Amino acid sequence: MILVYVEIDAEGAVAEVSRETLTLARSLSAAGGGVPVDVVAIGAPEPATLAAYGVRDVHLAAGDDFAEYAAAAHAAAVQAARAAAGSVVVMAGGSARGTEVLAHVAAREGVAMAANVVAFGGLAPFVVTRQVVGGAVLEEMRLGERPAVFTVAGHAVEATPADTTGTATVRPLAVEVAESDLVARVRSTAPRPAGEAGNLKQARVVVGAGRGAGGPDGFGPVLELADLLGGSLGVSRVVTSLGWRPHHEQVGQTGSRISPEIYIPCGISGAIQHWAGCASSKVILAINTDAEAPMVTKATYAVIGDMHEVVPALNEALRAGR
Repeated sequence: MILVYVEIDAEGAVAEVSRETLTLARSLSAAGGGVPVDVVAIGAPEPATLAAYGVRDVHLAAGDDFAEYAAAAHAAAVQAARAAAGSVVVMAGGSARGTEVLAHVAAREGVAMAANVVAFGGLAPFVVTRQVVGGAVLEEMRLGERPAVFTVAGHAVEATPADTTGTATVRPLAVEVAESDLVARVRSTAPRPAGEAGNLKQARVVVGAGRGAGGPDGFGPVLELADLLGGSLGVSRVVTSLGWRPHHEQVGQTGSRISPEIYIPCGISGAIQHWAGCASSKVILAINTDAEAPMVTKATYAVIGDMHEVVPALNEALRAGR
């Protein structure tokens, strides 16, 4: 039995990273002889969407204990669903939330957790392949204990509905949430300021900016480019160290590890610490005045020029194309 922790937004939509995880779960199910795939969710998920991805049962946790996000409470729900379904594999998307919840689950179960899995190998023993060093290295990890607990790297699998669609049964889940599970929880949230970057780890397009931006007022064109492409802004460590942009936008060894369809680093030299965070990008289009910069030499494509001239020209062409 396979159990997937899925993330649901306020409208009941299933997060893309969860749909990607369900796609990998179906492959694992088929390799194991067609064992059922169940999910555990908090909120009001769309059963039709989950059924389209091959889900059998939806174990739904609700109540005051889940009114605010608390990782330990969500982990308690995952454990309760695992006990109800008899699951030997527990999976989640490799988002910040999925990783946090499954880390709690693994600690409670006394087993290892594999993060950023991109594929699985043998079933006996169960072996997964995961990204390490920012995706620059792939590591095989044996999960010999049960339950096998792991998260799936964002965009490692394309979210694909099942060939045939059944019906997902919603089953209310009784969860014993201890008072200690609610000590750390989210009490309030604020809307993202206009122009601020979105979720880097899940973004399919990331526009990067480094020291070449020139100062805190030099990010307007790259923010516009990110908006035109429906992407997010990512910056180098020096940018956050100088206080030009907030730390949560940092890409690199001490920032976010990204794996977009395309990464456009502008005015970023490509130090090894930054490369550790962006090496999993499928395509890299570097914009830099230095043709010998590490980022340029490693990029899929490169434009040698001043980002303050190249990026506005790109924006103008994109606007004209629309």
